[in-house]
Amino acid sequence: MTLTVRVIAPDKTVWDSAAQEVILPSTTGQLGILSGHAPLLTALETGVMRVRSDKDWVAIALVGGFAEIENNEVTILVNGAERGDSIDQAQAKVDYTEAQAQLSKADQSGNKQEQIQAMQQMKKARARLQAAGGVVEI
Repeated sequence: MTLTVRVIAPDKTVWDSAAQEVILPSTTGQLGILSGHAPLLTALETGVMRVRSDKDWVAIALVGGFAEIENNEVTILVNGAERGDSIDQAQAKVDYTEAQAQLSKADQSGNKQEQIQAMQQMKKARARLQAAGGVVEI
């Protein structure tokens, strides 16, 4: 038995296909979904979603949103999404490094709004780098 998985961003549908397994970055941690899962509505954190289709895993960078699981259908509505295989890993690494520098600068400024915006940019850059297959050092 398979799942029908749809990842919908405001500008495009990133994924609309069958899958055997989904791992979501929920706000309470990683959430694994298999066929027969109980109905669920959950908030999603900015992070990497992984989808197993046949024997291959596909990584998709998500920028916050919600997921609904019901009757073997997983519908994911997000603010932004990008397949890892469409992300330039070298550019993602540069973006992540820049985002870290911006966060450090915002932390030093003490401006709460700048800190929140810089943290969101850093989370997005980290998700894109991870989805592209890059390694994030902690």
